[in-house]
Amino acid sequence: MTLFSKIIAGEIPSFKIAENDKFYAFLDVYPLRTGHVLVIPKVEIDKFFDLEADYLSEILVFAQPIAKAIEKAIPCRRCGISVIGLEVPHAHLHLMPISTANDLNFAQPKAKADDAALKEVQEKILKAMEVGKK
Repeated sequence: MTLFSKIIAGEIPSFKIAENDKFYAFLDVYPLRTGHVLVIPKVEIDKFFDLEADYLSEILVFAQPIAKAIEKAIPCRRCGISVIGLEVPHAHLHLMPISTANDLNFAQPKAKADDAALKEVQEKILKAMEVGKK
C-alpha cells in the first residue's frame, strides 16, 4: 500500500481539498509553493500514463475547479500543472500557483509546512471552490 493509498484510506491525515469515487485531492505537506495541491487516482498505479484512458481524461476534469480555486485563493499568474511521480510510486499530478516557470522547478528545496498554515490555505481554496459553484 502506497503512502497516498494510506492517505485515501484515512490512515494518514491530510488537508483534503476534494474527493469523488475515482480521485482525491489534498495539500502537499512539503509544498513547493503555498497552495500546492496533489491530485491522485484512488487506484494504485505507479506511472501516470499507465492509467486507463478514462482516468487520464477524468483527472483533468476533476482538477479543473481546484485549479480555478487556487488561482482565486492564492496570489499568482496562473495555476501550473506538473507530472513528476518520482517520490511516491502512485500516479499523481501537482497543481500549483505560479508566477514564473521556475515556480515549477522541483529541484528547489521544499520544507514541511506547519499544520496551521496548511489549514489556512485549505480554507482559502475550499472557500474559492464554493464561490466558483455559485
